[in-house]
Amino acid sequence: MKEFNIMFTGVGGTGVLTAARILASAALTEGQNVRMGEIHGMAQRGGAVNCTIRIGENVHGPIIPTGKADLLLSVEPVEALRNVNRIMPSGTIIVGEYQITPTGVLLGRYEYPTDEVILQDLAKFAKVITFDAATLAQESGGILTMNTVLIGAVIGLNLLPIKEETVISAIKEILPNRYHAMNIDALKKGKNAQKKTITS
Repeated sequence: MKEFNIMFTGVGGTGVLTAARILASAALTEGQNVRMGEIHGMAQRGGAVNCTIRIGENVHGPIIPTGKADLLLSVEPVEALRNVNRIMPSGTIIVGEYQITPTGVLLGRYEYPTDEVILQDLAKFAKVITFDAATLAQESGGILTMNTVLIGAVIGLNLLPIKEETVISAIKEILPNRYHAMNIDALKKGKNAQKKTITS
């Protein structure tokens, strides 16, 4: 494989860094060349968190150039909008229907856009897949498994250049034993979830 780029976005406390580690570890296990990068501010206080996973023989650094991401995964819709310039027109945006209200909205400085507005704006850049990832995560044991639900969605759509069993092995390697069952269940739920496709 020459190059495959994944942008994973969210806010602090939603497991973005852990999800990126799982994907990067799985790709390494399969013998692929991998570069991973992360950008995060006040992660413990709900600040923006972005991770990049780049896979391929021609990959030499972690930064995804503008318009070169094959996948944009986001546990929060507005964070997908903040990073939508990374997606290529032929790429896919997968976003969970789970709003985390920014501080500025709580303080009344601006309004949070409606889901419809966000999804239609995202669809101007690439195909958008959305579903209720938060509910599936809660059913699996807690909202913190939503990152794994999104990974499962990518597997179910056959968009990930990594085998499902390798990803499950990475989950077992990276997460404590007590979280294995719930995250594997979350992955399966994301894989089999009913999803909506939105195009411009």
